Amino acid sequence: MSTKYIKNKDKSVQIVRFVVQIAFSLLCIWIGIEFSQFIAYLESNGVRPFHHRPPGVEGFLPISALMSVVYFFQTGIVHPVHPAGFFIFLAIVGVSLVFGKAFCSWLCPVGFLSELVGDFGDKVWKKIFKRRFKLPRLLDYPLRSLKYLLLAFFAFAIFSMTETALAYFLSDTYNIVSDVKMYYFFANISRFSLIVIGILFFLSIVVRNFWCRYLCPYGALLGIAGLLSPNKIRRDAVNCIDCGLCTKACPSFIKVDKVITVRSDECTSCLNCVDVCPVEDTLYVRSFIGKKKISKKLIAAGVIMIFVAITGFGMISGNWHNKVPPQEYLRIHKDLDAIGHPTSTSDIKELNRSVEKGRIDGEK
Repeated sequence: MSTKYIKNKDKSVQIVRFVVQIAFSLLCIWIGIEFSQFIAYLESNGVRPFHHRPPGVEGFLPISALMSVVYFFQTGIVHPVHPAGFFIFLAIVGVSLVFGKAFCSWLCPVGFLSELVGDFGDKVWKKIFKRRFKLPRLLDYPLRSLKYLLLAFFAFAIFSMTETALAYFLSDTYNIVSDVKMYYFFANISRFSLIVIGILFFLSIVVRNFWCRYLCPYGALLGIAGLLSPNKIRRDAVNCIDCGLCTKACPSFIKVDKVITVRSDECTSCLNCVDVCPVEDTLYVRSFIGKKKISKKLIAAGVIMIFVAITGFGMISGNWHNKVPPQEYLRIHKDLDAIGHPTSTSDIKELNRSVEKGRIDGEK
């Protein structure tokens, strides 16, 4: 029997990926609950029993984390304010350097939510129009550049900062309580913010992965890192029967059936295309180092192990919990409360002036 008609017996890895996504999302929810308990302690002005601030919340502060990484390369020091964010950032980039943009499709809770919404949107479009909806190239390519423009803006602003400027910002009140302000942004969300989130949600139904594909600067960074990965999806053109199932299954609209090696900043290593291929050894992941095929199970284990190894090193090295004492948080939170939990630039400046005045008065 010709190899072109050998049924692919390799089991799908999508159930494993779904379980990993659920587990990581539940971890993020648990971190959110723990952080809300820490906020309750601050709001009670220390009356309630002390509740530790979960370091994992720093994973939602990518800009601060990038600044910490730049500061580390300038000084060799892990900044003590948000050290967990530093290691989480390195873990996410590390996963991307080895297995492409896999964080987005395996671990990211926003990516998981976007995927669920996109699946729903695809079902609606297929039921009505018998196909998935995709923006035309004239719109798709310019919109995809937006996330890179945002990344370039942040990168230019951060990489142009001196060691002194970075140290000042990272130690400043604004950065210390950036996670607290983020909490209040969602806890006391404005009508305008709700409208923006609602629009993004609707657009994600119409256009699959709208936020991830067009607006997420973190995804842009991981896409660039993923291009450097030695492990790529390859197609054996001899065995391929040109059924097109791989392209139809790709959530990023990559034309897998037209290339030999998938080199795309939009590939998230979800392995949907590999799973749907009906011919054995036609689509697979191969490393350019050693030219060996990599099993899907190994990829699943590798993504988890790299993330756990790097963040675990942060924990055992003593650079996980920040060095800000609870008393400092309580003092700063009083100033936050005094001006109504700042979110605007003017409020932040007022907070810093208030805190600085308190320091001067204390010295007197």
